[in-house]
Amino acid sequence: MNILITGSNGQLGTEMRDLSTLHPHHTYFFTDVAELDITNREHVCEFTRANHIDLIVNCAAYTNVDKAEEDEATARLINAAAVANLAAAGCKVIHVSTDYVFSGDEHVPCKESDPVAPRTAYGRTKYEGEQLLLKANPEAIIFRTAWLYSPYGNNFVKTMLKYGKERDELRVVYDQIGTPTYAEDLAKAIYAAIEAPEWHPGIYHFTNEGVCSWFDFTIEILRQAGVKCKVSPILSEEYQYKTPRPHYSVLDKAKVKATFGIEIPYWTDALAQCLKKL
Repeated sequence: MNILITGSNGQLGTEMRDLSTLHPHHTYFFTDVAELDITNREHVCEFTRANHIDLIVNCAAYTNVDKAEEDEATARLINAAAVANLAAAGCKVIHVSTDYVFSGDEHVPCKESDPVAPRTAYGRTKYEGEQLLLKANPEAIIFRTAWLYSPYGNNFVKTMLKYGKERDELRVVYDQIGTPTYAEDLAKAIYAAIEAPEWHPGIYHFTNEGVCSWFDFTIEILRQAGVKCKVSPILSEEYQYKTPRPHYSVLDKAKVKATFGIEIPYWTDALAQCLKKL
């Protein structure tokens, strides 16, 4: 197939590029905003026609939760309107969404069929993108994920490593529970969907296995990296977020494991693999 990867300079897009060498029977077109403006429908359609694209993997997104509250129009342009443009190209589509489509008040892992209730501009615009995609292209695949990190770009792991080396103490929230996701493992799951004998449309949840708080995550990051720094637990209200964060955002992964026959690494093991790369 001819496969277009959008947002290819981001964390997930870079991992998709790295893993593409393991799937050399496809031809890849790795683009970011400089090569293809996905907010321009005419450009998207021209690009996909000219390059005979069979499949689009959309790794592009507006992910700054706080800035999205201040500029929801731009977040909607990238997270919703651009997704509709990709859906209009007439190709197969794999799209990446987020746990923020849920309220964060749940106490059990969220299934794909559970009702959504986004509470932030980021969550609203990502859910709008899901809806627009499935309306225009019911055969699309959507992967919802959470707490993404990698050796590339800016993310929580790299930030905690930096601060842990610079400061005597870190204060990290302990009342937000979720699961970290190593972007390489998500990329592998996407390739599993691409290489499956049959196309399986629908929504799938993917993170690494297990659960932790941001406080637990920080402790493990510094422990594995051998960084000595005191980590103190605090409540979300003490951090004074500009935008509310989900208190519980664990995703149920039974569907993705059953459909694509994949084994998902435990979050501490996945972290170890990322730190080796770093």
